[in-house]
Order: sequence, then C-alpha cells, then structure tokens
Amino acid sequence: MPHIVKRNARAILLDGDDLVLIKRTKPGRDPYWVTVGGGVEDEDTSIEAALHREVFEELGGTLDRAELVHLITDELENGIGVQHIFAARLATMDLSVRTGTEFAKPERGGYEIVRIPFTAEDIRKLYLMPPELADFTAANIDAIISVLDTPIRKA
Repeated sequence: MPHIVKRNARAILLDGDDLVLIKRTKPGRDPYWVTVGGGVEDEDTSIEAALHREVFEELGGTLDRAELVHLITDELENGIGVQHIFAARLATMDLSVRTGTEFAKPERGGYEIVRIPFTAEDIRKLYLMPPELADFTAANIDAIISVLDTPIRKA
C-alpha cells in the first residue's frame, strides 16, 4: 500500500453567501483560482490545525466552523498526496495581518482575494484548481451549506 508523503488542508470557505477564493496570476499563464489552504507542516497538531494556520497566514482570518467533507488523492513520485477538503465559515479577516511568505515573493505571482456567489453556476465559470475540487464543490452546494448550518449534536 502506498504511503502518504504529502498532506494539504484546504477550505471551501464561505463568508455569508459568498465563496472566498484566491485568484492566482503568474506571468505566462492564464489566471486560475484556488481555495484557501496549503501544506500540513510538522508543527501542526492536526490537519484541522493546519487549516486554521493557513487561513490566518493567507487571509489574516479565523474560522467559525470547519467540517471535513472530501478527500482528493494525488499520485506522487514517492507515494501519495492527500488533500483534506473542509467546508468552513469565515469568522474574521484582516488582510493587514496575514503572514504567508508567498506574498513577499513577486516571482510567485499575484494572490488576489476574491468573493463569488456560492452557486454551481458561478463556480463553473472559473478555472478553479484542482478540477476535482471544482466539480465536487459545484455538485454539492446544498450539502455544504447544510453541513455548516446543522448544529453539532453532543452525545
């Protein structure tokens, strides 16, 4: 059985009725959009903790709630990569305190925070990467909203 060599935590991040994305622009490449998130680091205590760290680094943001809703597996040279996809609600955002190192590297291109209506039609208009995430999100709008709006029952 292949072993996991890379993990990412990404958020289908809702703020009200909008989906918060990052529009990436790189020289010589068409613009594309990604969800907030990134690699799980050794110091992260959990995959969800990595998501919270990434939201703060990329948005200066905090989350109200995050629920694991999907996994995407990538075959890599020396094992597999797993992208842990969370549905999440944004609690706060202050771009002036974001700390991601990518913002200080012009050679990495632009990182524009954008909001789009959280509808299948609007998601399908974008070049959202990876395509598996775009397809999952567009096909599960109502379920994602329901997951975030349904109270967690305590046993």
